[in-house]
Amino acid sequence: MKYDDASWHYEGEFPANLPNENGATHIGMFLAWCIENDLISDWLREEAEEEIQQVKEGKLSGADFLISVCDEKLLDEDLSEIGNAFAQDYYKDDTDFGEKFASYTDDYINTLDREELESFYEIENTPENYQLLKKVIDKRFQDWKKYKKM
Repeated sequence: MKYDDASWHYEGEFPANLPNENGATHIGMFLAWCIENDLISDWLREEAEEEIQQVKEGKLSGADFLISVCDEKLLDEDLSEIGNAFAQDYYKDDTDFGEKFASYTDDYINTLDREELESFYEIENTPENYQLLKKVIDKRFQDWKKYKKM
């Protein structure tokens, strides 16, 4: 199953003045969080060992990893069983968990979008932005574990 694909964004209503890579920023930040929390599949861990280490060390952004390793796509085969269960409830829109707490898109926009930005695609792919969002995803993951009674 495909959770997201950068091309879905830059082929749609995407600001013409932005590079296509900006369509991967929000996906990459979620994927980087999954990498840092060991919620990726064994297959991905074996296929991209060096790049995964670079993400964990902050030398490679999640968006760059998504583009170079995952062909711009976030797939179920990239995540572990728990990673997929979390993504099903949090990354996808219109879920019971998202209604009770928030979806990833809601958290991404509420945490990083600023009034002066015309589009959430203008949110910069920076370590500082990732660190802000990481705290929110950490909290949401704890909420999710309680919600699932884990």
